[in-house]
Amino acid sequence: MEALIANNVTKRYTNHTALDSVSLTIPQKTIFGLLGPNGAGKTTLIRIINQIINADSGEISIFGEKLQGKHIGTIGYLPEERGLYKKLKVGEQLTYFAQLKGLSKKEAVDKSKAWIKKFEITDWWNKKVEDLSKGMAQKIQFISTVMHEPRLIILDEPFSGFDPVNAQLITNEILELKEKGCTIIFSTHRMETVEDLCDHIALINKSKKILEGSKKQVKEMYRTSTFSVEHKGAFSLPAKYELIEQKNLEDIYFRSLIKVNGNESPNQLIRDLTDITEVHNFIEKVPTMSEIFITLVKGGSDE
Repeated sequence: MEALIANNVTKRYTNHTALDSVSLTIPQKTIFGLLGPNGAGKTTLIRIINQIINADSGEISIFGEKLQGKHIGTIGYLPEERGLYKKLKVGEQLTYFAQLKGLSKKEAVDKSKAWIKKFEITDWWNKKVEDLSKGMAQKIQFISTVMHEPRLIILDEPFSGFDPVNAQLITNEILELKEKGCTIIFSTHRMETVEDLCDHIALINKSKKILEGSKKQVKEMYRTSTFSVEHKGAFSLPAKYELIEQKNLEDIYFRSLIKVNGNESPNQLIRDLTDITEVHNFIEKVPTMSEIFITLVKGGSDE
């Protein structure tokens, strides 16, 4: 059973199609990167999953059931545009949000205090949100998203406003939630975070899904058989290889970028290189998620 399946989900506005027959499958207990440029349709899909708006057509199922009102308590949602009440105290805020998700008042208070203690911010309990820094308010928003122990957590740009220390704190919490069995949909423009955290990804562009798969599968699809070699002395390559660039590092040491054409293996390249140079470092240049993202969104153009 999958955590979430979207089947041909479409949403249109008067002069704009926000989602065009988007289908995707999110496995349980994974971190799923929902990627795309601004205006691609990611936020529309997230709002449909959260039942903030309705799709015009298509269907979403969650943990084997058609998405319906009762699933509100199953989902935790951290929107990019934060929604805390500035005049409320932190403790009142957390308790209120937890009760909205179905917890009793006692459960809400107990869980709120447990999370405040875990984050070592117990002295914030009686502070108003308007008195908190942006980063402090972000922590409260994150706690309000996860403290009712949802099975599916949707995080839209969760690191916005965090310094590196607090970003790492939230990263650790996300990984811990995954270990506890949560499924996490992660929407972000920070590709380095996708590299570090996501197991699976889907890329939406101009309202359509254009890529989906595990991170490993996606990288495999976009391998270019290109290798970075550090070596002693310049050289010329046999015609079966393409020397993309060769840079002098210092003195007689160089770094070359070599593309293997045809069916030649990396082992054969190494054997051929050792005949003509002294190899100091040899590594495949696997495309990053950022490079894949840019290639697909720009259609391979350098413009």
